[in-house]
Amino acid sequence: MIPRTMKAMVLTGHGGLEALEYWEVPTPRPAPGEVLVQVTATAKNNTDRKAREGLYPTRKGEVTSFQMGGRPTLTFPRTQGADVAGRVVAVGEGVDESRIGERGLLDFNLYADDRRDINLTPDYYGHGADGGYAEYVAVPSDQFHAIPNPELSDAEVAALGLCSYQTALHMLTAADVRAGERVLVTGASGGVGTALIQLCRILGAEPYALSTPDKAEALLGLGAKAVLDRSDMAGFVARVKALTGGKPMDAVMDLVGGDMTDRFIDAMIFDMNARDTYPRLSIAGASGGNLSEILWTRIYLYQVRIFGVSHGTRDEAERLIRWIREGRLKPVLHGTFRLSELRRAEAYFVNRGSRYLGKIVIVPDAQWPAHGQRHALEADA
Repeated sequence: MIPRTMKAMVLTGHGGLEALEYWEVPTPRPAPGEVLVQVTATAKNNTDRKAREGLYPTRKGEVTSFQMGGRPTLTFPRTQGADVAGRVVAVGEGVDESRIGERGLLDFNLYADDRRDINLTPDYYGHGADGGYAEYVAVPSDQFHAIPNPELSDAEVAALGLCSYQTALHMLTAADVRAGERVLVTGASGGVGTALIQLCRILGAEPYALSTPDKAEALLGLGAKAVLDRSDMAGFVARVKALTGGKPMDAVMDLVGGDMTDRFIDAMIFDMNARDTYPRLSIAGASGGNLSEILWTRIYLYQVRIFGVSHGTRDEAERLIRWIREGRLKPVLHGTFRLSELRRAEAYFVNRGSRYLGKIVIVPDAQWPAHGQRHALEADA
């Protein structure tokens, strides 16, 4: 029996944690071509915080969220949460009822059209439409992909969510990263960073992680060839040379920005005679600062290719789903929080300590005993 109302954590406007309110709201009904998913786990992404705080400006001084399609799609109230795992409990017109009971993972994108290889106006569930910080969500049936893998818990399925993995894959495909190439992965301990390390290995590339020494063992276990200490950037290029035998990085996957971006470019251009391809910089984040000062002569004289990346394509999403089903991607789950305690989860994420690696997953309170408790952080067990 599907209830008429449900619990949801609702974003009521741009602001701090006080803008998140735990409400009783109507349970959605699946439209034609949709499935109704009972949410069991939703991975938290940094985009939740940035959208809440209005940190997606396209002009200096704005407090807003992105609107590449020409109009704002983040309206309030809004239920956030992009990386949704759960089970189909009802289907809309035109959807086979045999899907009821299916466990799956949402392709989080709100695609503007049916094109499979390009996504020019990226938007997503939890931003332009209600997402998974709720007990139920209605989504397109062709974007809710079955993940039957018995070795994965629902929280682990959510931790494999496409918001991080599809962004990571699009960073690599945009830069045409190939087998044997050396790839510097910045921000390596977060969701996109850990995804990049795994995806480099699938593609046959060699990932070098930029993180802190306390996370080196875990990152090496994921597939990093080496870990560079981000707390000491003074001799960065010398340390790169020592690890690579004097060869430059072929490409950089930059999630940091700020003052560090110029150092990352240094790591690619110090010996152009040793290169076989142009230096490539894929950017999908700015955790270290939204403004970078770079000499444009360095960009055009060294022929650095720069790729801005936001989300990805239908084709990339389906490649990732196939790799998840085949067991080629490993979930990096840091821990779980109850939906009613999302404010506390957000505060924990912002103030995370040295032990943090991977994804935080939010579990509806009613699903906590079955899907949250076993992965709870020690204080919440």
